[in-house]
Amino acid sequence: MQPAIGLALGIALLCLSLQFAGLDQSLRFDRDAISAGQFWLLLTGNFVHLGNNHLFMNLAGFALVVALVWQRFHWWEWVLITLFSSLVVGIGLYLLDKHIFWYVGFSGTLHGLIIAGCIADLRHYPKSAAVLLVLIIGKLVWEQVAGALPGSESVAGGNVVVNAHLYGAIGGAVIGSALLARQIRKARK
Repeated sequence: MQPAIGLALGIALLCLSLQFAGLDQSLRFDRDAISAGQFWLLLTGNFVHLGNNHLFMNLAGFALVVALVWQRFHWWEWVLITLFSSLVVGIGLYLLDKHIFWYVGFSGTLHGLIIAGCIADLRHYPKSAAVLLVLIIGKLVWEQVAGALPGSESVAGGNVVVNAHLYGAIGGAVIGSALLARQIRKARK
């Protein structure tokens, strides 16, 4: 098994394990707990979910990311992208969305993963990667203007925090671009 695929399975198993262990309440982004010093909740809130529907919806999206762009980075680069995107989501919500008191879900991180993968995929499949990037950016703009996509809240079982998607996408664009620039520099040597 390729290490990157092993990592993807590990991330999926982590989300499944945390959900079925009932740790969603203790590991969710919780503004008051973070203010009291539980800074790890900025990260862990991205790996727990509202319920099984929310979890499986995010895992289905993650499977698409793995199928479409997972080969574009090494496993350790995906670790960095996952952690960085997750932290950007948590820190963004904490600093910029004072009305959000708690948050759960992998969708913000997922947006970071797909944006990073698409940016890297531009080198190999520029047309399809550009189309996918335009679609994702269009979705993000829709969410900022009109709110969550129709039906997504009923499937997830709760409110969709669309700013988490935006922050994750920004995090993925930043770290994905930096890692891609590193790859290009390394290939030119």
